[in-house]
Amino acid sequence: MRHFGHLSPEVRRELFHREPVEFSSGSPARLLSVALGATLYSPANRPRLAEDVRKQARNGVVSMVLCLEDSIGDTDVAEAEENLVGQLADLAVSDAGEAPLLFVRVREPDQITDLVRRMGPAVSLLSGFVLPKFTEERGIPFLEALTAAEAACGRRLFAMPVLESPELLHLETRVETLTGIARTVDKYRDRVLALRLGVTDFCSAYGLRRSPEMTAYDVQIVASVIADVVNVLGRADGTGFTVTGPVWEYFRLQERMFKPQLRRSPFTGRAEELRAALIEHDMDGLLREIELDRANGLLGKTCIHPSHVAPVHALSVVSHEEFSDATDILRPECDGGGVLRSAYTNKMNEVKPHRAWAERTLLRAEAFGVAREGVGFVELLAATA
Repeated sequence: MRHFGHLSPEVRRELFHREPVEFSSGSPARLLSVALGATLYSPANRPRLAEDVRKQARNGVVSMVLCLEDSIGDTDVAEAEENLVGQLADLAVSDAGEAPLLFVRVREPDQITDLVRRMGPAVSLLSGFVLPKFTEERGIPFLEALTAAEAACGRRLFAMPVLESPELLHLETRVETLTGIARTVDKYRDRVLALRLGVTDFCSAYGLRRSPEMTAYDVQIVASVIADVVNVLGRADGTGFTVTGPVWEYFRLQERMFKPQLRRSPFTGRAEELRAALIEHDMDGLLREIELDRANGLLGKTCIHPSHVAPVHALSVVSHEEFSDATDILRPECDGGGVLRSAYTNKMNEVKPHRAWAERTLLRAEAFGVAREGVGFVELLAATA
């Protein structure tokens, strides 16, 4: 699979200076963690789950979570498990080579080993499990179960812990909880693909819910947790992990209080229709939050609606200017440091302080490609929306 692989080769050549690389569930974890992109969640009890997965793969989705936790009623779990096992068996018969990266969100550790056993050969479709309400105490049994399941099926299985517990939110327990999480994920580093943020649960602890005109960063108590998680778990010194952006809950217009957040200037000609459609479906707030995610050290995003996928992927493509700066900074002759004027003559590139950014940018370029000069997110979004 590859990002934007659902577009024709001709369209990709028009959009990209360097196209995204191909990858599979067997690719290096460093690339996969960046390539997750918009991870689309789907309840595991959907009666046409296999067809849903096929459809989303055809539309450019490269990672999905099949959920047995919050999206399923407590009395429906056994039926959802049975449906999941049967639908994956159906998917494995004809679409094993074209399915996206698939993860199952479980409730309890025992579900991991039980589901892997029940899936049989269809486990070949599975990339791993999403572990809810992750703390050191709660997380270790999940990771031990994952290790046992991996040994039983002979297949590499990743964990994606969700950081959403009240202990992480509350100030008096935050440092201790973060320290414990860091200790745990470091011990199981080879199995932890990415860390996901459960911002809806954070808001729930205080009876809050952000409107479609507000980003997660406008809710200060949530923003403070994101900052601390990145501080401890998202460092660029080799100890950090990929931390993904929080879910965007909205996909239909609510009554507006504030002006739209999308300027008109990037949208010229027919692209003005795209701007109007984005605003109509509350996508202007989503686009702003994606930009703020990356500015705050997050990459990728949890998505609950297919319409959110294209904006996440379009804004994940490395611009030609970013690529130019990153490659200049990482030139061998610059190993000793120094300061360079950007080839775009609009900024200073200081080699040593910007090296980690440049390395991350080139890894993102592998996963999402590099746009041609003059191609921006509007053109990318118009091609995929």
